[in-house]
Amino acid sequence: MDTASDFRLTYSTMFDPPPELHERFDAALSQVSGGLGADHAMFVDGCERHAASSYELRSPIDRDRLIGRFAAGRTEDVDAAVHAAQRAYPGWSHTPWPERVATLRRVAALIEQRVYPIAAAMAIEVGKNRMEALGEVQETADLFRWYCDQFEQNDGFRRQLPHDPLKGFVSRNRTALRPYGVWAVIAPFNFPFALAGGPIGAALVAGNTVVFKVASAASLCGQLLMKALHDAGVPPGVANLVSGAGAQAGEALVGHPAVAGITFTGSYEVGMGIVRRFAQQRWPRPCIAEMGGKNAAIVSRNADLERAATGIWRSAFGLQGQKCSACSRVLVEREAAAELRERLVVAAEAIAVGDPTKRVNWMGPVIDERAQARFRRCVERLKEVGRIYAGGRVLDEGALARGCFVAPTVAQAPRDDALWRDEQFLPLVLVSEVDSLDEAIDEANRSDYGLTAGFYGAPDEARRFLDEVEAGVVYVNRPQGATTGAWPGYQPFGGWKASGTTGKAIGSFWYLPLYLREQSQTIVE
Repeated sequence: MDTASDFRLTYSTMFDPPPELHERFDAALSQVSGGLGADHAMFVDGCERHAASSYELRSPIDRDRLIGRFAAGRTEDVDAAVHAAQRAYPGWSHTPWPERVATLRRVAALIEQRVYPIAAAMAIEVGKNRMEALGEVQETADLFRWYCDQFEQNDGFRRQLPHDPLKGFVSRNRTALRPYGVWAVIAPFNFPFALAGGPIGAALVAGNTVVFKVASAASLCGQLLMKALHDAGVPPGVANLVSGAGAQAGEALVGHPAVAGITFTGSYEVGMGIVRRFAQQRWPRPCIAEMGGKNAAIVSRNADLERAATGIWRSAFGLQGQKCSACSRVLVEREAAAELRERLVVAAEAIAVGDPTKRVNWMGPVIDERAQARFRRCVERLKEVGRIYAGGRVLDEGALARGCFVAPTVAQAPRDDALWRDEQFLPLVLVSEVDSLDEAIDEANRSDYGLTAGFYGAPDEARRFLDEVEAGVVYVNRPQGATTGAWPGYQPFGGWKASGTTGKAIGSFWYLPLYLREQSQTIVE
């Protein structure tokens, strides 16, 4: 990232950026704001594709602010995109892999060059604060580079094997990983660049072609990602963009018989529906589904409570709790509970909530009115069965009334209640006291989800936590985030149990082969 020469932006380093970063973001914000409100088509076979109707998208910061009008794709548009990807597949899959890698490295470079205007657009569109928006765009560039590196380091995933011991013949053997075909990518609104660009980059470098269904709430980000792919020289039909309602465009893509594999990131309910549909076709097809979390932080009596509180509130309230990795449950040993609660309340009440494009505001709006209504229902339930220590309010004073703002909330609820059990995707963290580390780990593992988990305590306790907790991404004594903040090449990101279908993590050494299938080759001379 082109900022100060000694500054490397990741989610762990974003808390103390150089002044130049803010100056460049502000300049990009002014530029992007002037271009909002345009009409946007889909992108199929290297060309714009218009639809019979469109939908308007408005900023959750200010519902009077029009982001743009976007094509509402239907079944025939998805069909056209899949067929374009089918036609492009032979040429792209047979392109020498070093040429594919070179093309995708150009994509990464373009994303990095455009990091400020893309991040500014993302902040306006989904309500992400400037540092998280900049971090996500940079992360996407790093994901493209990571998968290119992996393909190079594995020599295109080809291995020579021993010759068969045959007299009078030379029998040469090798194994090669080969692409599947047309790959569908369905991305969520909360990480509209990284959770779209990461799977798209992996699928493309492997030799698949892609049809990308953008989240309607992040339609502009999808356009900007597709433009980077196109401008970097990805050939027509290799990467296609469709937009529109999930019940129409999304359903058509999931059910299309020519789709060879899919990556979906979103809710458990939708993800499991896709998994089941893919299992019921003529033959099995790969389905990479990342499906949320109900992530716990465990705090022992031996913890550094200042560090624990900092990590918890950052993970609970970053992006308004709208992360599958958000810390939504805290299990604290009774001796430390009162002080930890007090620290969390002070931290929550100190958070500046408002327009997240402004440097002074750390927390922005939830994504839409439906999320705001869900927050209201949670608050009403807390008043019935639990206790609210901080927050618990919809923020509708002054300019905030034009957006979808709520207060960061610290509360308590019974462990058998849906608030404790179900993913809410809101800035709500529940604190529960435990009598022992055994009880805390058992309760953390009781969830169907197993995405991320955090721990604060002594080294010998941490070893037990790492050995026994059932989660794919775990952090110990981390003030930057109790359960959030993975970065490609540093922390692979993927879940266990109901949080994911593959047991492999985004940005890891073992993720890219998910987009490839093995062929054993024997040639007798």
